[in-house]
Amino acid sequence: MASELSRPLLLPQNRKLRHLQGIYLRNLTLSRPRGKTIDDAALNKTPQKLEALREPQLHHAQSSGDLRPPKLRRRSTNWSGASPDLRQKKLEDVIDSRTADTFFTLHAKGQGDPIYISEVVERAMNPTFRFFDLSGFGPATTRLDTFTIRLWVKRQDFVPLIEEEVSLQSLQFVGTLENHPFPPNCILFHLIDGIYTIDLASKPPNPKHAPSLPTSSYSALMRLSNLDESIQDALATREELAAQINEILLSHPVDESPQAEEEVALASRYVVSERKLLKNSIRRRAELKTSISSRTEAIKTGKELQLKYLEDINNAQDKLSNCKTLLQTTTSEIHGQRRRICEELHAIYPIEATTHTLLFTICGLPLPNSIFEDADEDIVSAALGYVARLVDMLQYYLSVPLPYPITSYGSRSIIQDSISILQDNQRIFPLYMKGTVRFRFDYGVFLLNKNIERLAESQGLKVMDIRQTLPNLKYVLYVCSAGSSELPARKAGGIRGLITGREVEIGSRRGSADSGIVGAQSEAVRKALENGSAEAKGVKLDVGKGNREFNMASLPFRDTHVQSLRTSGLRENIKR
Repeated sequence: MASELSRPLLLPQNRKLRHLQGIYLRNLTLSRPRGKTIDDAALNKTPQKLEALREPQLHHAQSSGDLRPPKLRRRSTNWSGASPDLRQKKLEDVIDSRTADTFFTLHAKGQGDPIYISEVVERAMNPTFRFFDLSGFGPATTRLDTFTIRLWVKRQDFVPLIEEEVSLQSLQFVGTLENHPFPPNCILFHLIDGIYTIDLASKPPNPKHAPSLPTSSYSALMRLSNLDESIQDALATREELAAQINEILLSHPVDESPQAEEEVALASRYVVSERKLLKNSIRRRAELKTSISSRTEAIKTGKELQLKYLEDINNAQDKLSNCKTLLQTTTSEIHGQRRRICEELHAIYPIEATTHTLLFTICGLPLPNSIFEDADEDIVSAALGYVARLVDMLQYYLSVPLPYPITSYGSRSIIQDSISILQDNQRIFPLYMKGTVRFRFDYGVFLLNKNIERLAESQGLKVMDIRQTLPNLKYVLYVCSAGSSELPARKAGGIRGLITGREVEIGSRRGSADSGIVGAQSEAVRKALENGSAEAKGVKLDVGKGNREFNMASLPFRDTHVQSLRTSGLRENIKR
């Protein structure tokens, strides 16, 4: 493969100007080379003369004068003592003597103007010009094998440095630019199969071994000649027929009526299609006008609505500010009422510390923190009843729904778990120890602690240990009742209709006197229920304006079994 690449692909007689793609110039020299006379080109360079020059010559003996040491060569180190300005000037002179701005022109025989002018390569000693394509010229130019190249350099102005008439058939093949010592002002030509030059004599390529091919016979050549003559006769006959046809066409004018009829028919079809398009355009214009009018009405209506809404918004700004003020006031009042309620709940169900660490009492009853091994069952049940009642009321006052609903029955309170996944179908757990399974009681206490944790989280508190029932509950009450402002007064009203009998009429609450009347009435009813003495006769109640009798049979909660929440010895007293 390497030997094939080092050989030219074009035969010398086949090299044409269209195959030329680029030109290089190597070793640009602006001065005449030393050691060469003006007529060196006319020297006899025949093989006999060159052979004679290669013969060894006689040398004379050297005298004592020739034995003297040779003169030292001038070295560049002689500049070591020169000033920087002088050294810079010498370097610039050397560069200017070897570099120049160059370009070239190609000229063909018989044409005054150049067929190609290259770009200018500035300050280069080995200029490489851009590739070009001469295939765009006519065959008269591209088929030439001889042309003239002129190389222009710029000293003060552009002047021709080299003018050479180049014959592509006499070029020497180089192949590549590598590993070739080029003489001064060497011009290289880049053809489609490699690089050629004029000045270098390359080695002739080795003959390529190829199998011999059979040549044509005499009879084949004769047949080919006869075929060529037949083709020439056919071409001549075609030219004669074409000339005769042209004469007939010129003598007889062409009838253009059929073509005109076709053009008229085509124009008629165009008119019909254009009328259809016009009709569609008119209909489309009417539709657009209708749409624009409807949109205009819609825009007008929208603007009116927008103005109305803007007016409503402007009117609602004052109402909005009033609503915000009312909301802030109401929120502040709600917070104050919650503080007051939590203070009252803390006063009703006091939670106090004891001498033991983290052991608190509620209403004077000690409640351990989820460890009930040595505790009194009745005391623990009563304390858990207070806690359950307090937690149940806090969920309404704080507006925090509890995940585990509580039913407060005093010392027999219960709690329900409706959301957990349990294997037991019984989801009600006791908050008392006596007569219950211990693990159900422990789970009920755990659910109660989870409710307290939910109340604490609603107030932004974090419970460290949910087993500490009373400390966590006291912490919640302390935070809910905290505040710098004074506690608001209790509003008039209260719970109405503790007794819902039709014959008992209680007026609206107006002050502390009405509260006393209702309290006395409630106490009388409670005693009547406990003693059972009101079943046969009516009960007289003083409500402030006179004695009114009512029959106990009219009470909605009348029953044969009377139960009381009052405890005797911390246990429930049930009368049957």
